[in-house]
Amino acid sequence: MDRAGKRLYRALTARDARFDGIFFVGVTSTRVYCRPICPARTPRQENCRFFDTPQEAEYGGFRPCLRCRPELAPGSAPIDDAQRIAQLIVQRLEEGRFDEHEGLEAIADQFELSSRQVRRIVRSQLGVPPMQLLLTRRLLLAKQLLTETALPVTEIAFASGFSSLRRFNDAFVNRYRMPPTRLRNAAAGVVARSGSASATLQLSYRAPYDWDAILAFLSARALVGVEHVTGSAYSRTVQLGDATGWIVVRHSRTSRALEVELAQSLTPVLPGLLRRVRALFDLDARPDVIARHLARDTRIGAAVRANRGIRVPGAFDGFELGMRAIVGQQVSVKAATTMACRLVEAFGEPIATPFDALHRLTPAPERIAAASVTAIARHGLVEARARSLIALARGQVTGAIELDTTAHHKPEDTIKRLMDLPGIGPWTAHYIAMRALRWPDAFPKEDIAVRRSLGGVTANEAEEVSQAWRPWRSYAVMHVWMMGKTRESAIGDSLAS
Repeated sequence: MDRAGKRLYRALTARDARFDGIFFVGVTSTRVYCRPICPARTPRQENCRFFDTPQEAEYGGFRPCLRCRPELAPGSAPIDDAQRIAQLIVQRLEEGRFDEHEGLEAIADQFELSSRQVRRIVRSQLGVPPMQLLLTRRLLLAKQLLTETALPVTEIAFASGFSSLRRFNDAFVNRYRMPPTRLRNAAAGVVARSGSASATLQLSYRAPYDWDAILAFLSARALVGVEHVTGSAYSRTVQLGDATGWIVVRHSRTSRALEVELAQSLTPVLPGLLRRVRALFDLDARPDVIARHLARDTRIGAAVRANRGIRVPGAFDGFELGMRAIVGQQVSVKAATTMACRLVEAFGEPIATPFDALHRLTPAPERIAAASVTAIARHGLVEARARSLIALARGQVTGAIELDTTAHHKPEDTIKRLMDLPGIGPWTAHYIAMRALRWPDAFPKEDIAVRRSLGGVTANEAEEVSQAWRPWRSYAVMHVWMMGKTRESAIGDSLAS
């Protein structure tokens, strides 16, 4: 098996969902092909053949697995864009930005389809019509709030999207064959204080987890007014759809989990909120699998063994991260943070929170897209970067660039789309892919800190060295940034935005 095949086999053994739809594996002993997240037993390496698409696998004589259903992998549905449309609707449901009529029409326009075609796609991909999907999401949210918080049942009913307590009770009884109050005694995990203006939930992770390292990374890049980092917690303002509020994230002292305290105003968008928190803190990673592979490399092996809990910090807001990446081109983290904070002050909407340090929302792409180059540049950016930022904002507004959705194109496609924008090169595109797109194999080979830590190599030489780290190059980058420096300076002063 060649080097590319070995790389894909490593991704297969990890069953990392981020590779779903990126490749498919055909098993020569069964003549079946699967997605990399298939629950079946991992085949022997010598029995595997890898394909980019289901069509290639079938042309090679393999039949689709009936368990993982390769035809439903992201980007591989039988109808063009069907899976992306279904995933986009689910995400907008989670974030409170979808309704039966206006939401369907907007999505239909985005994909140049009719709302009737979109309804048919949703039913074919998800097995239910949009309104039934909406009901399911509301009930799942209600179930989570009932079992993990002490919010009154009436508040949960309205927070879940029901127009009345009676409708909520009827839907719950019809679906679960029990009244919602029965779940109260089944509450688990951290429970909100009764009467509090906030609720607290737990998000678990696979150990080890270097909480101090991720806090240091985020602290060096915190946007004043939007984010605040202390020695034990990360907090920020939030806007998802029409819901605004704040969150505070702490490390649990009793379990392998993060505790997320959130304003009750955010309960209507709880699933989308928690999805973003998991991405920001990289809670779905497999540190055991990643470290086992990277530790074999002589260049970074010692660093990996010393820091097995390192994660790749993600992005709570994709456009916010993209803005940081553009502002951070060819400048230090400190300088980039200063300029980004100026943009927050100028274009971020004010918000009232119980915390003095949190008083601004992150700039919306719509506001940046409507701004002039001069209006952006006056805050310390050269005009070329101001144009890049406006182009990214317009791409986000139109949907040409998707940085906040799990329904994005393959990472390589999004990287190419980013590089087609004015002023965005490979470093910026890969850095955005590494954090906003959560792509485990991104590699900003032009990064000065990476090249210095590797002995002053060229970008092309760094690319060649990185082949041994695939498919976990994003994690290798985090280790390389730490090599040869103190913990704080490596994470806080790297020339990465």
